[in-house]
Amino acid sequence: MQIRELDLKELFTAYEVVSQLRTKLSYKEFEDLIYDMRDMEYKMIGIMDGEELITYAGVAVSTNLYHKRHLYVYDLVTDVKYRNSGYGKMMLEYLLDYAKMGMCKNIVLSSSFEKEDAHCFYEANGFSKKSFVFFKKTY
Repeated sequence: MQIRELDLKELFTAYEVVSQLRTKLSYKEFEDLIYDMRDMEYKMIGIMDGEELITYAGVAVSTNLYHKRHLYVYDLVTDVKYRNSGYGKMMLEYLLDYAKMGMCKNIVLSSSFEKEDAHCFYEANGFSKKSFVFFKKTY
């Protein structure tokens, strides 16, 4: 078992797990977005068992007036075959260390309102609800 940054050669492996969370995202769109997000230092981090990806986290260190310097978790998903086995908690512990090494004051993430299981998971791992995210389509 190894936790490490994934490289661009592993995009399809990452997509196989990410698509379990982002079900409407095509591989082509995923690939394009990953390349676009490189400008913001987006990192793909995985818990690997050999060549198999078990848990994926997509993160970036960011700074704003509200959260100061923080680690933003854009995506966190464990392959359905391995859920409820402690891998999500293991990834959050890794991300806490990653954030500390990056001199981040917080770890921040958002979760859609219908994912109550995810909310319970985050709260059980020390996260608290601090704000609402509002969304409006532009086209």
